[in-house]
This record gives sequence, C-alpha cells and structure tokens, in this order.
Amino acid sequence: MNLKEIFKTANPIIGVVHLQPLPTSPRWGGNLNAVISRAEQEATALASGGVNGIIVENFFDAPFSKDRVDPAVVSAMTLVVERLTSLVTLPIGINVLRNDAHSSLAIAACTQTQFIRVNVLNGVMATDQGLIEGHAHELLRYRRELGADVKIIADVLVKHGRALGSPHLMTAVQETIERALADGVIVSGWSTGSPPSFEDLELAKAAAGDTPVFIGSGASWENIPRLIRASDGVIVSSSLKRHGRIDQPIDPIRVSQFVEVTRRTLSQIEEEHNHHTEESNGKLPTHSALGKTTSKI
Repeated sequence: MNLKEIFKTANPIIGVVHLQPLPTSPRWGGNLNAVISRAEQEATALASGGVNGIIVENFFDAPFSKDRVDPAVVSAMTLVVERLTSLVTLPIGINVLRNDAHSSLAIAACTQTQFIRVNVLNGVMATDQGLIEGHAHELLRYRRELGADVKIIADVLVKHGRALGSPHLMTAVQETIERALADGVIVSGWSTGSPPSFEDLELAKAAAGDTPVFIGSGASWENIPRLIRASDGVIVSSSLKRHGRIDQPIDPIRVSQFVEVTRRTLSQIEEEHNHHTEESNGKLPTHSALGKTTSKI
C-alpha cells in the first residue's frame, strides 16, 4: 500500500465522519437529508483542518449487526459517500459496522473511493455482537470479481473484542498481512477513545515490515507526538469533536490543532533521521569527535 500515492504523504492523518443514525437503525430520525447535511459539515471541517483522508462510518447505528447490514443502510451510505466525493478532494474510505466488509467494498467500488476498514478480516473475535469471524477468503475474491482497486486496512485484535485463543500481537499482525493479505493494519486500544500503547505499536511495526501500521483509536494532540513515532499514520475522531465528546460534531479548531502538532512532530522526526544519517555517513562530526576537538582547544 503506497501511502504517498493515495494520501500524498507517507504519514496520513485520516479523520472519521460518524454518520447519524441511518434507516432501520433504532435511533433513525427519518430524515436522510439531515444525515447528509451533518456528514457534509464534518467532512468540510476535516478537510479545512488539513487531514489527508476521511473514513465514513455508520457509527451511530448501534447496536450493530455483526456481519450483514440492511440494504437500506448500504443505500444510504452510498448516497452520503457520493455527496462527499463531490464536496472534498481527499481520499475517502468506508467502514460498515460492525463487520460488513462486503458492503464496504461494494460502496467503495461503486463510488470509486480508495479504501475500506475491516474490523475482523481474519480469525475469530468475541464481541458484544457475538462471535465475529473474518472472511478474508471471500472478501479478497469479491474485490477481484469487482475489479476494484480498493485497499483493505484491517484491525488487528480489534477494539471492543477479545480474540479466541489470545494470539500474540506480532503473530496476529503477521497473519493479517501474510495470510489475509491486508494492505495495511490498525492497532487500537481496548475501546473507542482508548489509545494503543507505544509498546504495542512498536511490536506491530516490527511484525508488519513494509506494510503500513495505523493508530486506530484514542489519538489526541497530547499523545500523538509519542505514538506517531511507532506508526505510519493515524485514524482519529473522538478528540476532534467539540469538547472531545463523541456525540458532538467535528470541531475545525480541534482538527487544526491536531494536524499542526502531528505535522510538527513528523518534521522533527525527519530532521532527527536526516541528522543521524549524515552523522553515520561521516558528513557531520560525531559526538566523540566533537569531544576530542573541544579537549584540544
């Protein structure tokens, strides 16, 4: 997965548009235009704040169906995504919760968007929706059948779930990439708004090789300077909302703050890397050499 090709940066910040309740949801309000309007406002706030991509989720449809949503949900999300593609020029991804990857892929293929997020691509997770099984074998064949160049970013040991058999994180990352053929992987905390540990991100990066690793939850401008050092990109939502509350709309000021801190940190990391490379290549005097020079003076 070439992040620069898709997002125009090697370290993308992907903001999330949490859709208001859709048709057939228990909290559906009966006004799809209102849902579309809110989505447009949030996508605009994310784009103007400087994110590199957007992912659209039916977040407020809880309680979720574990693997197949109603066709009305697919239809509504397709309409929303189609509107957003004409509004912003950013890459857009789809996540049909809880784990309807086939519908995500179908929406992405029909709207010509770039990627999908899959909560459980392989293995079995015990969740509040019951046992969710990954269907990578079906999804990858479906993508080929559709002829869609849609990237699959998959959660590893997804939040709000527990793996049956409790595999080691590094093993889970390797299997998601090598056996389920994910184009990118996501590491999250235990729940929405909970960040992964720096150590887990380091383990995931070590296991993933050249495959991108994304922070999947809990990123904020307080912790992103540390977490981004062990990842390739971030998917962020909760901390970008008004007052940091999940039920509130995206706050463009918070988006700008998060983007500024993240980009500043990435610039620092690049400077450190360049300095270390120059030092290793002998273009700069080493610390020991500097010390010897000082002692002679």
